[in-house]
Amino acid sequence: MEQKLLSIIIPAYNEEAFIAQILRKVIAVKPEYDFRKEILVVDDASTDNTVAIINDFIQKHPAHPVRLIEQPHNMGKGAAIHRGIKEAAGDYLLVQDADLEYDPQEYNLLLKPAVVAEADVVYGSRFMGHQPHRILFFWHSIGNKFLTFLSNMFTNLNLTDMETCYKLFRTDIIKNINLREKRFGFEPEVTAKISRIPGIRIYEVGISYYGRTYDEGKKINWKDGMRAVWCVFKYNIFSRK
Repeated sequence: MEQKLLSIIIPAYNEEAFIAQILRKVIAVKPEYDFRKEILVVDDASTDNTVAIINDFIQKHPAHPVRLIEQPHNMGKGAAIHRGIKEAAGDYLLVQDADLEYDPQEYNLLLKPAVVAEADVVYGSRFMGHQPHRILFFWHSIGNKFLTFLSNMFTNLNLTDMETCYKLFRTDIIKNINLREKRFGFEPEVTAKISRIPGIRIYEVGISYYGRTYDEGKKINWKDGMRAVWCVFKYNIFSRK
């Protein structure tokens, strides 16, 4: 039987402090269930040394399938994810942030429902399970739970973490969704749109979370949270296609 392919999309913007570390972690992962990997790093026009570090990493690790895709100008995280989806060749794909907040060793947790239960989509929840979680911002956690609750009201899903980075998709399904959000609105938009696919099989698994502070490079802020609220309403009520 031919091996299945897992596409790992890494959107990156000014991540010179972390990008080499996350790439080392990703290539070290050994997917179970007879999957092999392709790694697509989508640089969103970084102004620091991110691109140079990625190119150096690729040259030093020629045996590993790491590919750099450069956006023509800074377009936002969502746009970088769209580009990665377009370029992905895998049977399944997932998104990996370029920082160190999520652990690539947990890819197999996401793959298991896809293989065992034929899941079409798997969300990795930071709010369920027994994995370690860094204790950081109270209001961020309240905001995430509020956004998930609001999204669930419209989608009729019972997710615990709509805003999670770790989402595994069957590639043929995600490629056929018209995604429009260029920044952090990707999460509520894609959740709204997958929820309307007839017969879609969505699963959720608990994952760990090693969050960053703003001093350590965290980028999302209250404005992105307000945009996410608007996107919940927009893609569930006003713009459903």
